[in-house]
Amino acid sequence: MCNQACLAYGEHHLVGADIRDRRVIEVGARNVNGSLRGFVEALGPARYVGVDIESGPGVDEVCNAEELVTRFGSESFDVVICTEMLEHVRDWRVVVSNLKRLVAPGGVLLVTTRSIGFPYHAFPWDFWRYENDDMRAIFSDLTVENVESDPSAPGVFMTARRGPELVENNLADYELYSMVRKGRCRDLARLEELRFTSGWRVRRLASRYLPRRVKSFVKGLR
Repeated sequence: MCNQACLAYGEHHLVGADIRDRRVIEVGARNVNGSLRGFVEALGPARYVGVDIESGPGVDEVCNAEELVTRFGSESFDVVICTEMLEHVRDWRVVVSNLKRLVAPGGVLLVTTRSIGFPYHAFPWDFWRYENDDMRAIFSDLTVENVESDPSAPGVFMTARRGPELVENNLADYELYSMVRKGRCRDLARLEELRFTSGWRVRRLASRYLPRRVKSFVKGLR
């Protein structure tokens, strides 16, 4: 998924020298409202693989993001693209580790995700919000070449390059802003996650189908 600002960022920061005859993977590749795939493929990669948790346009292989290295192996791609996906994964530390480990030495990682202020959007979940400083800290074990805010909506774009060796950050105690708790935390309990998502589904159904008086009552239950 990509909005127009995300597409523009990718087209500016993914240069031909990094793409041509190189191995590229897009994580979260299902094309819902835009994709960098056409632009990248026009630059002549040796291989382009789009993966997602479900099949659809732009998806070559169905693969959970927590299993990327198990499926493809470490250092298996020269370019790793992950747009508008990272806020949707519950165990963000495992997914971040997989993204880093997929990148071969000298390779590029491009990530875009949402920041505080962007509304809840479940595809099928929506857990976290990342600020510019979060991206710099989380990916500081790579060489972070660029971090900037999405000019069109609360979000952050980042490009980083892997060095010869990867010594991963210890992120066990790192706190992110949680859409469930409406504040920063290290982890989410399954029960509070289920309570939140169940309540959100009820409110969404109410907003679509219930009379205004009943909607006001349901809103008051939050």
